[in-house]
Amino acid sequence: MNIILAIIALLIAIPLLLYWFAPATLFRQFQNAMRRKARLTRKTITVGGTTWPYLEGGPADGETVVLVHGFGADKDNWSFYAPHLTDKYRVIVPDLPGFGESDLSTDRDYSIAAQTARLIDFLDAVGVDRCHIAGNSMGGFIALQAALDHSHKLASLTLINNAGVVGAGESELQKMAAEGESPLVVRSPADVDKLLAFVAHKPRPIPGQFKKVMFNDAKRREALLDRIFWAIAEDSLTNPVNDRLGEVNTPTLIVWGRHDRLIDVSSVAVLEKGIAGAESVIFEHVAHVPMIEDPQALASAHLPFLARL
Repeated sequence: MNIILAIIALLIAIPLLLYWFAPATLFRQFQNAMRRKARLTRKTITVGGTTWPYLEGGPADGETVVLVHGFGADKDNWSFYAPHLTDKYRVIVPDLPGFGESDLSTDRDYSIAAQTARLIDFLDAVGVDRCHIAGNSMGGFIALQAALDHSHKLASLTLINNAGVVGAGESELQKMAAEGESPLVVRSPADVDKLLAFVAHKPRPIPGQFKKVMFNDAKRREALLDRIFWAIAEDSLTNPVNDRLGEVNTPTLIVWGRHDRLIDVSSVAVLEKGIAGAESVIFEHVAHVPMIEDPQALASAHLPFLARL
């Protein structure tokens, strides 16, 4: 009995010690647990001199679904949603250059066109000839650009609160960017809570020590993220693709959160009008990141769309 109690005490003590004295280690363990739950495995591949960390899971012979993260995010943002896909589909989730576990190079072009071209090269390298692609925010802009310039690669397109189009309404982010602010770049520990409240209608609770890990990860990329933010802002606000939407010939699903403060929900009407045959759904209870805020709701729209194809 004493041995059993000692083992139980040790099992309780180790996570507590890690949480207070090595939170980054515990945070990575949590990430790994989420990947296992989603049946995803971390892999890397080098393409054109750039190393791509990515997650892959699901049946190797299944149709491929590629998930593309947004600005300041990474491949693990999809770990909440991937379990809905990996039973049936081969799922591939990369870290885009400049984000997640990728390098901090400041000498590359981070425009949407450049990142899209890199993504296509990555898909070729991992053996994806044709795929369903879904992207959130910046990743949605990249997915949309892929549909415009590389439609032969896409079986379907799912746009989740995507950048790249301008609606009738002006978002809070647009107003702040016009004043020279980049509110998505974390500069202080307090900015972590501000960012979470900005992108989600009801943010998931995150332990304080984990927020410190998130801050440290973001802080070392601060200068790079500043540069990327303004590159994307230039593409999204100055050179949106509103007038090219008629060129999209890929079956398209549009998903949005009503409470999005980054990209106004009025963008949905622009996408619906521009993309022939596009389907759309607006969730009334989420904001900018539906795949984190309510993965089940996203699946309720996405899975039937994929099944019909």
